[in-house]
Amino acid sequence: MIETAMSANILGWPILSTLIVLPLVGAALILLSSHKDGEGNRAARLIALWTTLITFGLSLMLWKHFDAASSAFQFVEQRQWFEGLGISYHLGIDGISLFFVLLTTLLLPICVLASWEAITERVREYMVAFLVLETCVIGVFCALDLMLFYVLFEGMLIPMFLIIGIWGGDRRVYAAFKFFLYTLLGSLLFLVAVLYLYFQFGTTDIPDLMTKAPQLGLTIQQWLWLALFASFAVKVPMWPVHTWLPDAHVQAPTAGSVILAGILLKLGGYGFLRLSLPFFPEASHFFAPFVFGLSVIAVVYTSLVALAQEDMKKLIAYSSVAHMGFVTIGAFTFNSQGVEGSIIQMLSHGLVSGALFLCVGVVYDRLHTREIARYGGLAERMPAYAFVFMFFTMASVGLPGTSGFVGEFLSIVGAFKANTWVAFGMSTGLILGAAYALWLYRRVVFGALTKSDLKQMVDLSLREKLLFAPLVLLVLWMGIYPQPFLNAMHASVEKLLQQTQVVTAK
Repeated sequence: MIETAMSANILGWPILSTLIVLPLVGAALILLSSHKDGEGNRAARLIALWTTLITFGLSLMLWKHFDAASSAFQFVEQRQWFEGLGISYHLGIDGISLFFVLLTTLLLPICVLASWEAITERVREYMVAFLVLETCVIGVFCALDLMLFYVLFEGMLIPMFLIIGIWGGDRRVYAAFKFFLYTLLGSLLFLVAVLYLYFQFGTTDIPDLMTKAPQLGLTIQQWLWLALFASFAVKVPMWPVHTWLPDAHVQAPTAGSVILAGILLKLGGYGFLRLSLPFFPEASHFFAPFVFGLSVIAVVYTSLVALAQEDMKKLIAYSSVAHMGFVTIGAFTFNSQGVEGSIIQMLSHGLVSGALFLCVGVVYDRLHTREIARYGGLAERMPAYAFVFMFFTMASVGLPGTSGFVGEFLSIVGAFKANTWVAFGMSTGLILGAAYALWLYRRVVFGALTKSDLKQMVDLSLREKLLFAPLVLLVLWMGIYPQPFLNAMHASVEKLLQQTQVVTAK
């Protein structure tokens, strides 16, 4: 507790609340700005961009002042929310949640820039939806109260539902409702678990429940673990509850796909690490083989399905399911390599998959089709685009020197220590991943430039280069020198592992 209190006062002001509220302030300014189409749209874009850039700048202070040697929650804020009910507005981050906050604040300004020219209708409402989404997601990663976590976890469904349903493709309404219903139905069981824990222990404080919930009997832990699993598995998404993801990705606007792949899928993996493992350690060990089985199926099956796709977005969407299979396996290996690999893999996937959807958006904005067969020979007309696309394709495959390699390697090492057959199943996903990723790249970029409309394509603009530059640098940094990231999360991961081992050793 002394460590936590000291960490809270390093900056002398509530930085986490500031990060959560600042996007809402930007949204309010947009709503109060000019309603004339031309002026209002320009003002909305500028306000959204500056708001997200300032939020990102402030979030970097978290890493600067973060004490990597401590496993305690830092920058803690706590205020009574429901007086006398044991429910509070409780915020804090540790080494596990730190980088998810940074990933969120990084991708939002990139999404605003990606939508600068692509979105021309209801621009003000579009930017407001993204800013509200940013508030909810940052809040989830900072929440240390289970009720606050749940409210924000569900609250982010609304802006994402609107982003897909209003600014999406031809089947946007179908995709939006499918996304909403899948995720909402899974979360209803999550609410049941929250209420049970509250009535059992009289509190929804997450650090408090980390010490009390493991005292529950194995049978109760199993039922509560399954209730949380129903919600988090859909968010990841795990096989077989992944079918909403390809539809949502295909119909969502480019920035919507970036947020969906880059951030929202991480909420499920984060939920396992933050709640399922420390709350129900015995049940987590009991269900680990079940998670391994579903994850290996996801890695192999969805990789094979990706090979059969003719739509670029669908192929990348199925690849996301396969990559997130590495995440869920690593999280349940109960060793530091696996868990740290799981976190690095989530961060890497957020950067790489988001960048690949941006690559699709670049050519879609020019030709208005995602059909792979419509492309070919783009290297001749778009050399800068061909290089960027190749770089992120290699990162997705797991080329050494990129972040994808570090996450996959650590996850496989952790899995090998837990179960060699699981590690073998994961490794087949690397081969299949290379097959579908390189197949996509060859058909889009290489070959003869024969189609007349492709001959008119122009290369990346300055704005588009600015979108990719930070992503390229971060993927290289994490791939070549991942130690700063691993150092910051190591103490928290070790604490998590201790929480899962104490009860099983009884």
